[in-house]
Amino acid sequence: MMRSLFSGVSGLKTHQTRMDVIGNNIANVNTTAYKSSSMVFSDMISQTTQKASGPNAATGTGGINAKQIGLGVKAGAINTYISGQGAAQSTNNPFDIMINGSSFFVVSNGSENFFTRDGSFYVDGAGNLAMTSTGYNVMGWLPDTEDPTTIKQDTVTALRVMTEANMTYPAQATSQATFAGIIDTNDTNVTSKEGRVVNLEVYDNKGFKYTVRCTLHDADPTADDGMFYLKINDILDSNGKSVVAAGDKISDYVTFGAAAQGPEADITAHLQYSTKDGSFINVGKAKGDTATQSAITFEFKQDKLPSFENITADFSATSNQNNNGSSTFVGSKGGSKSIGSGRKVGEMSGIAIWKDGKIYASYDNGQKRLLGQIAVAQFSNASGLEKVGESCYRTTLNSGEFDGIGVEISADGSSMTTGELEMSNVDLSSEFTSMITTQRGFQANSRVITTSDTLLEELVNLKR
Repeated sequence: MMRSLFSGVSGLKTHQTRMDVIGNNIANVNTTAYKSSSMVFSDMISQTTQKASGPNAATGTGGINAKQIGLGVKAGAINTYISGQGAAQSTNNPFDIMINGSSFFVVSNGSENFFTRDGSFYVDGAGNLAMTSTGYNVMGWLPDTEDPTTIKQDTVTALRVMTEANMTYPAQATSQATFAGIIDTNDTNVTSKEGRVVNLEVYDNKGFKYTVRCTLHDADPTADDGMFYLKINDILDSNGKSVVAAGDKISDYVTFGAAAQGPEADITAHLQYSTKDGSFINVGKAKGDTATQSAITFEFKQDKLPSFENITADFSATSNQNNNGSSTFVGSKGGSKSIGSGRKVGEMSGIAIWKDGKIYASYDNGQKRLLGQIAVAQFSNASGLEKVGESCYRTTLNSGEFDGIGVEISADGSSMTTGELEMSNVDLSSEFTSMITTQRGFQANSRVITTSDTLLEELVNLKR
């Protein structure tokens, strides 16, 4: 009877432990990225009152099984359902990140790395990406110093995404330009003495914007020979004021590198088209010159304009055609795919985190910069991780070690989603069902104790 009492007590304790697990799951039903736990029961060692015996061929008797009395129950294991993906909750916060897959974020308190599925991050006062709940730094990799457009996967480090250097993007001088469109021989602006105004906006290497003012002229309005010329007239700053000082000429500031013959040849360039179909032939060549040339260079004088770069202008997209007396010939900064267009100094306008964990800053001058990449950790037995609170885990001997470098999340097909958080994977219907069976188990074990007590009472009463 004493054995039944102890078995009943072990049943009460074990069911209470299971209830503790259930209660913790329900308490964390709304905890970001919480992974539910479950408990497995295991019987205790049994007391053997008679060992088993085998069959006896000599006597013809059969074997007898062992007689064993169990001594109760214990918690065999408490398992964490760590592989179960929680549902997504939309937050629209660009620094909230959900992992789609089995990986873990790597975070650090400055002396030790921890692992978490809680992607609720923010940028702290030092510019570091950090956990909202703990302030632990989110770890990852930084751009390669030799090639800032690529990531160098080395020992993880804190991701400082906002620094003085990252807040702006440097200016760049315009180095390429494109002239495109139709030149109509019947355009009165082109045939006039003043010519048709064609502006080209450019940047210097400080990010200041200027306008190179040109005019387009028909080389000989009396002849339909497909010959025109482009003349540089002035350079204006962003306020519309000429940079040409009194007493200077525009050619003291800029010339064409291989200018065609014509009026003021150093600042004029011939444009030549076929008289057959009006297609472009060349630029910067005298009439009759058969050499093909599609581009010409605006050469800026460094003694006057030291912050300018020479600009190679491409004219291959122009033609001489009828357009009802209206020309569409225009100039624009930048070549193919806007290469060499130049830019102003850019102020950071936003930060975006891509699905592979790469972090990019965008700037109001149209540029973007790679700031780093969030690294993740993967474990051979993630269930073996040890919970340390605050939705964080630590490695154990049974989880597998972290090599200090981590992996890229896309290595196993996983990805990150911004503006969303992973919710708890607790299934309330299962928890309430388990709560009912646990309650009944506790109740039944209490009955074992009270019944055993009644038997002991009857035994004592024998003395009466």
